[in-house]
Amino acid sequence: MTHSAAPATAIGLQALEERLQSDLELLELPAKSWVPPRTLHGDTVRDVVVIGGGMCGLAATAKLLFTGISNVVAYDAAPAGEEGPWITFARMETLRSPKTLHGPALGLPQLTFRAWFTAQWGAEAWQELDKIPKNQWMDYLVWYRQVLDLPVRNNVRITAITPIDDLIALDLTGAETGRIYTRRLVLATGRSGLGGAAIPDFLQGVDRRFWAHSADDIDFAALSGKSVAVIGAGASSMDNAATALEAGAAAVDMLIRRAEMPRINKMTGIGSQGVVHGMHRLADDWKWKFVDYTSASQTPPPRSSTLRVSRHPQAHFYLNCGIMAVREEGEGLAITTTQGEKHYDFLIAATGFANDFNGRPEFAAVAPFIRSWSDGRYTPEMGTPRASMLDAPDLGPDFEFREKVPGTCPQLAHIYCFNDAAMLTHGKVSGDIPAVSAGAERLVRGITASLFAEDVASHYASLQAYDTPELQGDEWVDASPLLKKENAL
Repeated sequence: MTHSAAPATAIGLQALEERLQSDLELLELPAKSWVPPRTLHGDTVRDVVVIGGGMCGLAATAKLLFTGISNVVAYDAAPAGEEGPWITFARMETLRSPKTLHGPALGLPQLTFRAWFTAQWGAEAWQELDKIPKNQWMDYLVWYRQVLDLPVRNNVRITAITPIDDLIALDLTGAETGRIYTRRLVLATGRSGLGGAAIPDFLQGVDRRFWAHSADDIDFAALSGKSVAVIGAGASSMDNAATALEAGAAAVDMLIRRAEMPRINKMTGIGSQGVVHGMHRLADDWKWKFVDYTSASQTPPPRSSTLRVSRHPQAHFYLNCGIMAVREEGEGLAITTTQGEKHYDFLIAATGFANDFNGRPEFAAVAPFIRSWSDGRYTPEMGTPRASMLDAPDLGPDFEFREKVPGTCPQLAHIYCFNDAAMLTHGKVSGDIPAVSAGAERLVRGITASLFAEDVASHYASLQAYDTPELQGDEWVDASPLLKKENAL
């Protein structure tokens, strides 16, 4: 849905921004800065560094600033305006989430997508809008960053995370290079979480000329006239299949292991503030049950995404079609499936992401010490020992990592997993649109308490040193001398 001219009912972005600024002033946001400054070797030490400038990174950064933690910076490896998946590997046409969700607005009505949209195109256009186009959501996030003047620096990649004494050293490359230091680190690394793409064993060693993961930068134009296989039945598989078909692929086969397509989005059915604020407080066996059950049920692809594929006559759905082996054959692939051998020019693996942080070089100094659910938190009576869940980090109440062996890497308590990998411990509050504000508030509440406790001696000294009087001494008359005189008489 596009809108070329703003109707009379639209107030315009300038008016919206003025309202937002007024609201911020009324709420005294951002709060005054309160964290004592620190330096190391003459250089400023950051209070918090956020890795990731996508939706979660923006929400976390904004909440930190609102809370008076002002010495903050966020880094993203992508160019400005390309953070997150929305205009890169998210190949759907619209968001799945309802347009009415508050997203990263942090409780501020003027910061919602709805306010941003209606300010430009009016209430009538809002009523006509069905789902939010993904590119328009990216436009909103760009505005969100600009209107809050968030300190996000692009084209910067973190190549190493190294605990040094009570600080965390970060090595940077790209638009900024060198080493910086921070007291707290937030990993707002999105859907890829900690490990990146999950690659099935049957693709190990197969030439990358013939296949790609659904999160890769795929040259779809090169698939014109080609036969393509897509693994999976989720949203990303449909979106990639549809993009290949729209680019002119001669045939696209959906190779789906399940005997039936999943149809019911279970977690949407029970979505509530109870789930948002209560899931992370459940006993571990209940957390496991919820995630295990939804994993077994699987989230169906959106109806619109599925129809986007099936409307092409050269698209085919192969259910109950598991993949046993993949080998190169000439200028293509031979895929052995439970329904026989099939031949394709190219394959797209929509196989999700992994939590294996041991495979990321930037985490090399801390990965061996990170506690996961397999390190004693999971017990067999909880349910199916799913690898993806066993590998999930075992986080503390504020998204902080915990040590596998206490005392081996204390600085893990100052590194926060604010991404999709936190779901098993914290619920879906650090990766998806619906509850990202609640997640950011939980995260920042923990960081705030941690910084205050660490600096408690400094704050106590400030308490003792504060000497600005509220009373000047001329507001009253001391009656004690008069009373003494009367008693003397």
